[in-house]
Amino acid sequence: MANDKDLAVSAPKKIKLSASSKTFYVICYVCVGLMALICLIPFILLISGSFTSEQWIRFHGYGLIPGEFSVEAYNIIFKTPQRIVRAYGVSIMITVIGTICGLFLTTLTAYVIARKDFKYRNWFSFFFYFTTLFNGGMVSTYIYYIQYLHLKDSYLALILPSMFNVFYLLIMRTFVAAIPDALIESAKLDGAGEWRIFFTIILPLLKSGLATIGLFLALGYWNDWYNAMLYMNTETKYPLQYMLYSIQQQTQALASIASQAGISVQNLPSSSLKLAMAVVATGPIVILYPFVQKYFVAGITIGSVKG
Repeated sequence: MANDKDLAVSAPKKIKLSASSKTFYVICYVCVGLMALICLIPFILLISGSFTSEQWIRFHGYGLIPGEFSVEAYNIIFKTPQRIVRAYGVSIMITVIGTICGLFLTTLTAYVIARKDFKYRNWFSFFFYFTTLFNGGMVSTYIYYIQYLHLKDSYLALILPSMFNVFYLLIMRTFVAAIPDALIESAKLDGAGEWRIFFTIILPLLKSGLATIGLFLALGYWNDWYNAMLYMNTETKYPLQYMLYSIQQQTQALASIASQAGISVQNLPSSSLKLAMAVVATGPIVILYPFVQKYFVAGITIGSVKG
């Protein structure tokens, strides 16, 4: 048994900070706290404005506390709750499927072009990079999706365009290149095939990269409304962003018609409606971000420090 003297020796010693170090830490904590508060103020202003009446915003502007509490903007959005719930379901489905498929395709491609024993990896890398400089344009892309792939009013039209991004591929290739080649070679010596190496060795070592690129993909799918405007005709297939955009357009059209008819539209939400739509749309992302924050921070700083 270890005596008290041995325990005293093995116990970690507390580091005593000097007065200058304590002052430095206090200043750092205060600065970080102020920066966090500054970043939080716009979000508080967003929520407060969504619960403020349109008339108050028009005459007094926005405030951190609702000057005249009103839920009229949310009443318009949730006038038909089943539409919003269905749009939420469509957005969640597209985001989950698109993110998973995009991660698999991006990671698999990055693994291939990062392998030094792949003969044509430089040629393929140049091919992918070339597509970032030139593209076919919106018209040719639309014709290709509609006439050749027949994706009009199909969920695939919302998933395929954003599934593969060359910028994400270059980032993921950096993650894959950081994995030692000795791991792959030792796995091959043990008889492991390429697919087993990819799934059992490569993917577990890419948690930071998967979280980073996954967050980028998820944000892209969740915030996308443009593809829905181009390719979707059925309202039941609208994602949340385009559904909210349609509600806003209908409200503006109603206000324009009423104004031309000489009807007062002072109490019809406009600014507060936009803020309420932002709250409804960003809620799930705000909830998701804390779970991937540590991987995201590790991911965006890869390569900043060389060992």
